[in-house]
Amino acid sequence: MGGFFGVASKEDCVFDLYFGTDYHSHLGTRRAGMVVCSEKKGFDRAIHNIENAPFRTKFGKEINEMEGNIGIGCISDFEPQPLMVRSHHGTYAITTVGRINNIEQLTQELFSNGHGHFLEMSGGDINATELVASLLDQKDNLVEAIQYAQEVIDGSMTILVMTEKGIYAARDRYGRTPVSIGKKQGAHCVSFESFAYLNLGYVCDRELGPGEVAVVTPEGVHTLVQPGKEMKICTFLWVYYGYPSSSYEGVSVEKMRYNCGARLAERDNVKLDTVAGVPDSGIAHAIGYANVSGVPFSRPFIKYTPTWPRSFMPVIQTQRNLIARMKLIPVQELIENKRLLLIDDSIVRGTQLRETTEFLYQSGAKEVHIRPACPPLMFGCKYLNFSRSTSEMDLIARRVLKEMEQEGREIDLKDYVNPDTTEYGEMVERIGRKLNFTTLRYHRLDDMIASVGIDRSKLCTYCWDGKE
Repeated sequence: MGGFFGVASKEDCVFDLYFGTDYHSHLGTRRAGMVVCSEKKGFDRAIHNIENAPFRTKFGKEINEMEGNIGIGCISDFEPQPLMVRSHHGTYAITTVGRINNIEQLTQELFSNGHGHFLEMSGGDINATELVASLLDQKDNLVEAIQYAQEVIDGSMTILVMTEKGIYAARDRYGRTPVSIGKKQGAHCVSFESFAYLNLGYVCDRELGPGEVAVVTPEGVHTLVQPGKEMKICTFLWVYYGYPSSSYEGVSVEKMRYNCGARLAERDNVKLDTVAGVPDSGIAHAIGYANVSGVPFSRPFIKYTPTWPRSFMPVIQTQRNLIARMKLIPVQELIENKRLLLIDDSIVRGTQLRETTEFLYQSGAKEVHIRPACPPLMFGCKYLNFSRSTSEMDLIARRVLKEMEQEGREIDLKDYVNPDTTEYGEMVERIGRKLNFTTLRYHRLDDMIASVGIDRSKLCTYCWDGKE
């Protein structure tokens, strides 16, 4: 996914930028960067690889050497950023969060218009943030340029552009990702996560609306492009991505997860000894389930956080599977001869949850019932890189449907996204058998939407129902 933080202050902003950016470490694992600007030194940038070390350990030197009253920082799950650009707009820094589906088309159009080249990243890909900067350079002023870039991009793109005078903050056209504004005496900040500035003395000012473009300065936040009326914010922000202390559109992440667990419990009738959440993404959902069902909440396994502190893991799937297994330490006394109900945020490929279930059986569990906090994932995300899977066939639900198709079945996907059909029930039963669960019951889409409490028309549910 990725996250960002920006500060415009009358005083030096490096301390705020450093910790505000660090508070986004749960959103990415590959690269992190900070750019600051001062009248004395001009622009100063640092980018580090954070795959094997937390943000703070990588940028400990920079916090003592950088100075400036304006800055932006980011945590990136893929591209090195922020980037420094010099163009007819002047010198600026840029960072982005989103996904570009038509990157090849846009690249070729830029080549045709005389754009010389792009720097390839190590995997041969073009840095999406560099492409956005090139799109910005096609127009005469930054506001018009930002609007142009968001119009031609197929996907989603939230953009921060920092000049010597201020930060242009542009939420993506349909508000799929959040942009929160904080304020304190002599400073304003812009943040993906609304909690990231609270311990720095800021209070929440407001959230930008879908497609809104605003300029952030020490004195205030001025809207340059009014927000649009249509919103499609990512529902997965509440289910999984968002940090528990955050809120989006006024809805608490932690409270929404309690709601999810409660609704799962209301539809369940399985006999249990204890309910648990997969650390850490399933814990709040499990608390909600336990509160309503009366089944005791427990922690039958513990994440070893001293050396595995972050929730995300390496991109290579085999390494992810290994580390997922190494991170969890069983508590034998809470597992042996117990009927366990386990809640995780979702089932993507199914590999990790199958191995977790096997590890619980090996530790003496009598039964392992699985309750994902969202419906079956049926479509790869087109907007926010929820999963960089090369194919939708990586999704366990789609693999099971493919097997059914190979058996001579006619598969109409709309029959398998509706939890009230017999086709859906058969698919879920097959997934449960394949992954060796005692029982499997997914959260219903209507219940999940009710758990958020926002009108369905304002939520993106594409990965579950394919509706854009």
